[in-house]
Amino acid sequence: MNANWVVYILRCRDNTFYTGITNNMAQRLLKHNQGDASKYTRSRLPVELLAVSRRLSRAEALRLEIKIKKLPRSKKLAALAAEK
Repeated sequence: MNANWVVYILRCRDNTFYTGITNNMAQRLLKHNQGDASKYTRSRLPVELLAVSRRLSRAEALRLEIKIKKLPRSKKLAALAAEK
């Protein structure tokens, strides 16, 4: 198992959340803030990193990303608050 992937949550300028996966968090965050990472964040710059998961396999990261994206905003906020 290649556990080099993480799931991350960003807060966009308009206070919406963006969830994604990457195997290089620093580079991915830079790309998001340059407007080169996703159509969604491109029009909502700047973005702020709120949370990063532990290291996972790519398959595990994809499954977790899907789970997070299905959560209502209130559950995401509760999970983020529990992390702090």
